[in-house]
Amino acid sequence: MSSGLATRAHHADGATGGEPYAPYRLRAEMNGISEAPGKVWFFELAAAVVDSDRCVRCGACVAACPTDSIGVGPEDLPRLVKMCTGCSLCWDFCPRGGLAYETTWHGAVPSDAGPRATERAGEAEGPGLGTVVSVHSARVRAGEPERAARAQDGGVVTALLLAALDAGEIDGALVARADGSSMLRAEAHVATTREEILQSAGSFYNQTMALAALDLDRVDLGGSARIALVGTPCAIQGIRALRSREWPRGRSRVERVVLTVALFCSKSFDHRRLVLEELRDARGVDPSRIGRVDVAHGRLLVFDLGGAPLVDEPVSAFRGAALPGCDECADFTGRAADLSVGSVGSPDGWSSVIVRTDAGERALRRAAPSLEIGPVVSPADIERLDRRNRRVAESGLRRPLDPSGPMFLAFTGHVAAYEGTDRAPVWRGR
Repeated sequence: MSSGLATRAHHADGATGGEPYAPYRLRAEMNGISEAPGKVWFFELAAAVVDSDRCVRCGACVAACPTDSIGVGPEDLPRLVKMCTGCSLCWDFCPRGGLAYETTWHGAVPSDAGPRATERAGEAEGPGLGTVVSVHSARVRAGEPERAARAQDGGVVTALLLAALDAGEIDGALVARADGSSMLRAEAHVATTREEILQSAGSFYNQTMALAALDLDRVDLGGSARIALVGTPCAIQGIRALRSREWPRGRSRVERVVLTVALFCSKSFDHRRLVLEELRDARGVDPSRIGRVDVAHGRLLVFDLGGAPLVDEPVSAFRGAALPGCDECADFTGRAADLSVGSVGSPDGWSSVIVRTDAGERALRRAAPSLEIGPVVSPADIERLDRRNRRVAESGLRRPLDPSGPMFLAFTGHVAAYEGTDRAPVWRGR
């Protein structure tokens, strides 16, 4: 399958030819058969993103594939599970590949926006916060069931999901839950009951390939099901971009996402590196004793099963466990979401809530009876961290951030920009 969408992508930097990048000439292995111009294969996405350790494990490539040819490997990384057709869509929608992720932000109108490009939403541009309808601090009222769950930072996300489910606005929610092998390691899960949502409360710090879990048939949700998506900014960028374009889909039902909640995020961690290498091996912390991990005020906090502190160090001390691709993201608050939620800017036990769209405003209004809501205490703290993230991203990206530029970037341009750096494509076996 080839598409006009993919063709535009490979000419976004002014490239004129259809020749694939020289170190990975698939056509040379095809007995001289000419290849259609402009194709990007999964193998090339793997070289540029996965094998170069830039993958942020959002799952957008899995959701984008129209032939369901991409799956999730044992290291929570995308891998090919059947023949790649070279449709280029995995590259186009990867926020570390062909997707100029900043064009998904509310208020951004990419220059190649098609007829279904998402419209401008919100009423004002808040400095450092993106498009904003309103900003609040909130927490669940005493006595509400969310308070008894594993909820962190006020339990607001859990309250939002329960209110939407009770009102019949959603049939389920794509969330992170403990994967069964460890309470510290998350997996993506579509929760369809109040009990499942409550059990999924709390924060995790490893990515889950969330968008790879949008096969709703697996949880017996029909074609008309509506779901909410809770995820990191990169997953929200991916779903917003995917929903802005149409093509024959595989099993992933991206069009059924009706509410998005972004979690403030400066970086995610590799579970093995964080828990086994940094905590167990480097600091002597027995993983079986760990009850909770949290990130607050720039510090990584680890508590035992009884709530006593085990580790309290700057997040920067765990840089070796972080996903390197996170350094290329300038989207700390999740500007593409309907709602953005995090602890920064609010007192302990409260969440900061940024409402960005009408859908987000309705969701907060539904949950209001179970919440205490007041003005955000320190928006300057949110803006400060947003600016820091942007500075880090601009130093790592090999292109300018341009919310009004083309949504899709050329593979050839990416290779040229990153060649010779520590994030250059890794051509395995080539």
